[in-house]
Amino acid sequence: MIGVYDYTVILTYLSAVAAVVGMGLSVNGHTDIAVLLLAFCGILDMFDGTVARTKKNRSEFEKKFGIQIDSFCDLVSFGVYPSVICFCLKEGFTPEKAVLILLPLAGLIRLAYFNVMEEERQERSAEKRKYYTGLPITSSAVVFPFLYLFRDLLSNDSYYVLWIILTTILSVLFVLKIRIRKPGKKMIIAITVLAVGFLIRFLLHFGA
Repeated sequence: MIGVYDYTVILTYLSAVAAVVGMGLSVNGHTDIAVLLLAFCGILDMFDGTVARTKKNRSEFEKKFGIQIDSFCDLVSFGVYPSVICFCLKEGFTPEKAVLILLPLAGLIRLAYFNVMEEERQERSAEKRKYYTGLPITSSAVVFPFLYLFRDLLSNDSYYVLWIILTTILSVLFVLKIRIRKPGKKMIIAITVLAVGFLIRFLLHFGA
């Protein structure tokens, strides 16, 4: 079989599976659960690189395959997936939904650019990256679940409009040539706390 199937890519594959399941749930009206799975994809992405690096004898093929499969998964999980959720928040093909194509398109451009730059960087140095160029596409897994935390305070229309606005802003930031420092331990802890808060909010919503 082609591809890599060891433990270094399990979290990446699981994220892709969660995204596809979430899209199916969105189409069938379960957008709340879909947003939960989006946050879950983000958590998996936080640790997939760490897990991959625990294998010290990875071949060059495995390293390059890891970069490619991670990017393809990110495009599905954090580019296509949030757009599908938003599309399902409102029935029909309304004009503003044309904006939703921007997120996967900008994500596609960003990830292709990242892959080329990362391969070139790794050929020059083994030093870890300290900065991103443009906003990472994985930020979708933070921004949209964070919006969901305020779901009860918003009408359906307001929630939908805010999702559209955030989609537009993120799409621009994905391809904008700005330097963003990689998150340190404090930021990772903050994101984890946010994820826990989101989970509690989600459980309370369905327990009410």
